Amino acid sequence: MVTHPQDLQQAQRIAAGDRAAFDHFFAQTFPRLYRFVLLRVHRNEDAAQELCQQTMERAIRHVSAYRGEASLFTWLCQIARREVADYWERQGRQAKRQLSYDQDDSLRQVLESLAIDPAPGPEIQGEQRDLQLLVQSVLDHLPSPYGDALEWKYVEGLDAVEIGARLQLTSTAAHSLLARARRAFRAEYVVVAQELG
Repeated sequence: MVTHPQDLQQAQRIAAGDRAAFDHFFAQTFPRLYRFVLLRVHRNEDAAQELCQQTMERAIRHVSAYRGEASLFTWLCQIARREVADYWERQGRQAKRQLSYDQDDSLRQVLESLAIDPAPGPEIQGEQRDLQLLVQSVLDHLPSPYGDALEWKYVEGLDAVEIGARLQLTSTAAHSLLARARRAFRAEYVVVAQELG
């Protein structure tokens, strides 16, 4: 069942050799894919870059197999997961969780971490960067209005009226959207954190 017809149409254009469709796909997905992979290779930037390139190459070779049942980015992340698993197998060990986030931290603290400058000291900076990458990865997986609304609320400090104006919603509808976005974030945060564990 096709649930992402626009993504399917884009994949079909890429499969047909449409360079503009590929360029658009690459520009939209590569930064998100890089953040997704970087967390899973313990911030090894060279490995993340290489694995992203391998993922994109494999995706383009098999893009005609994409059926639109999940978003194109989710499909791409599935390929990346296999590439990361192969990477760790080649390393002769399994990936282990190096991030230690308290699952009971409030949603506000987690989201506000995007806006905080890391405190002095390399250990604290590394932990802060890890948390920011995790939060950004989770936001990347949310539907666009949810991720945008949460960033506007917790990073830019906008209230529901201002968020509603940006999304052309009433204040009440913006409050409702923020509540749904927070629930979606919590659920996705648990999935991503467990995946890294």
